[in-house]
Amino acid sequence: MKKIYLLLLLAAAALRGYGQDHLYSQFYNAPNYLNPALNGQFDGDFRVNLIYRNQWSSIPGPLNYYSFSADLNVPSLNGGLGLMMTKSSEGSAYLNKTNFSGIYSYSVEFDENTLSFGLQAGVTNRKVDADKLIYLDQLNDQGIIPGGGSAGSAPLFNNRFFFDAGAGINLVLGNSMLGASGQHLNRPNETLTGVYTPLARRFNFYASYKWLLDPYDEENSPSLVPSVVLYRQAGVSSFSAGAQFKHRGVNIGLWYRGDGVQQDALVISVIFDLFSGKTDDHIRLGLSHDATTSKLNYSRTAGTTEGAFSYETTLPGRDQPYARSGYGKKCYDFY
Repeated sequence: MKKIYLLLLLAAAALRGYGQDHLYSQFYNAPNYLNPALNGQFDGDFRVNLIYRNQWSSIPGPLNYYSFSADLNVPSLNGGLGLMMTKSSEGSAYLNKTNFSGIYSYSVEFDENTLSFGLQAGVTNRKVDADKLIYLDQLNDQGIIPGGGSAGSAPLFNNRFFFDAGAGINLVLGNSMLGASGQHLNRPNETLTGVYTPLARRFNFYASYKWLLDPYDEENSPSLVPSVVLYRQAGVSSFSAGAQFKHRGVNIGLWYRGDGVQQDALVISVIFDLFSGKTDDHIRLGLSHDATTSKLNYSRTAGTTEGAFSYETTLPGRDQPYARSGYGKKCYDFY
């Protein structure tokens, strides 16, 4: 019965629109999802990113999240153009939300610093698999009634489409980086029932610092990069704080996530950066695992696992990647 109650709770939250956006533990491997101002901020001409999150794998009702992005540096625009697709699938009724968006970013370099702006706009589709919904008249004291029908009806406005917009700013100042972004700035109505349900705005704030452990050899020095990310949506705040140790293409991170009142999870991440000696191609593989430390403990959730893949390359005919054209540091120096 506890499992059934949880399934019903997830379904009710989905239909009433009280959910929040998913957040990635490897936020640095989903740069365009974190902030559209990070679009085009990489050491090359063309990049693709893919990240997958499987949350609380042992709890009934899958919680799966994906983000795919592709961005291109465009020197004539002094910025970048990008496309991003994000999809979530939640609960036993498979509440699916899919967003397709375009991103434009613009960068200004001054001294050894870089200031970037980003705009994002797209369309989101939200729907549930109505055939998998369970209603109260399909339950008894023993659980779900086998073969039991229901007088309940499917959501009135299932398979809903709406316009969605976001914006962000990012500043790299010496060995420090600061950024902020906002999503759902137009507060679109995402209702499935007909009751007006505006999607709450999500705000992200983050800061990082790159500490060179060998300041006399900046190019080859191992580094420690402490970071903090703050999120706020629908009156709820949370944060992720930790550090990464980077050396010779290996990146190991340890993070703590909470909401200021109770702890949520401890996260460990391992990243491998692979470079080709003859080209500017760069492949990144990332893996992380969240050990749940909240009241919904690890023995019940089995934690959360993320996998990430990134590929960067220089296009034929471009002798010098656009991202290297200036002397300012970029966000990739920190992640």
